Amino acid sequence: MANILQQLADHARVRTNEAKQIISEEQMKEKALRLAAEDRQRFRFARTLCGPDIAFICEVKQASPSKGQIWRPDAGDCAEGRSEAAFPYLEIAKEYEAAGAECISVLTEPKWFKGSSEYLRQIAHSVSAPCLRKDFTVDEYMIYEAKVLGASAVLLICALLDQDTVASYIRIADSLGLSALVEAHDGEEIRMALDAGARIIGVNNRNLKDFTVDVSNSDRLRRLVPEDVLFIAESGIRTAEDVRLLRETGVDACLVGETLMRASDKGAMLRELRGLE
Repeated sequence: MANILQQLADHARVRTNEAKQIISEEQMKEKALRLAAEDRQRFRFARTLCGPDIAFICEVKQASPSKGQIWRPDAGDCAEGRSEAAFPYLEIAKEYEAAGAECISVLTEPKWFKGSSEYLRQIAHSVSAPCLRKDFTVDEYMIYEAKVLGASAVLLICALLDQDTVASYIRIADSLGLSALVEAHDGEEIRMALDAGARIIGVNNRNLKDFTVDVSNSDRLRRLVPEDVLFIAESGIRTAEDVRLLRETGVDACLVGETLMRASDKGAMLRELRGLE
């Protein structure tokens, strides 16, 4: 049986083919290029991560294949007096922004992560922080779609794409003013990302094939990436000590999902991770 990463990719292709039946590839591309021509804030995602201290990309994530349902209404996320268990994605994104999140990552994969393109659309138009479309990009249509939805960045996963495709997708993202976060898991994928022209590399500390987590993976791989390439540590970041070690390693930003999603007070948790509490 295909591993979960391959299943995610296969389902992304199915979703994309269905989306093309509603809005054709040419129509989506035209919309995206029109928005790009009017955009006065190109590459906001990358520019926002270039601050003097480690930046935080805070993730809006309802579930995951490894953990199942992450957000629960009894976790303090529902507004007072609210009885329904609707996922309060806008409230969460606004709470992140109020707490000082530099960027926001939004899951749009619907089957395993219970994400939605509509979550991204609404969040991107409701907060000023740049948004990353967190999905399993397997078709250039998804990059144009991300621009139309309001994203400032897209995710490209080396384990799913060959080097030529990554390079091609980076060029498409460049044409739209989108930052491309190229995700790698090991030294071979780091070299592939660099050869493809990646200017932002994210190291996923979670192996998507077996879900094991090793935060020191970012430490090991940071030395393989030139200083002029932004480096993001992803997954498994749970404590201020984790962040302190990443800061010492020279990581430019960290992407935090589950730790924040499980916190009843996300602002307090973000301050704690920064070492402010």
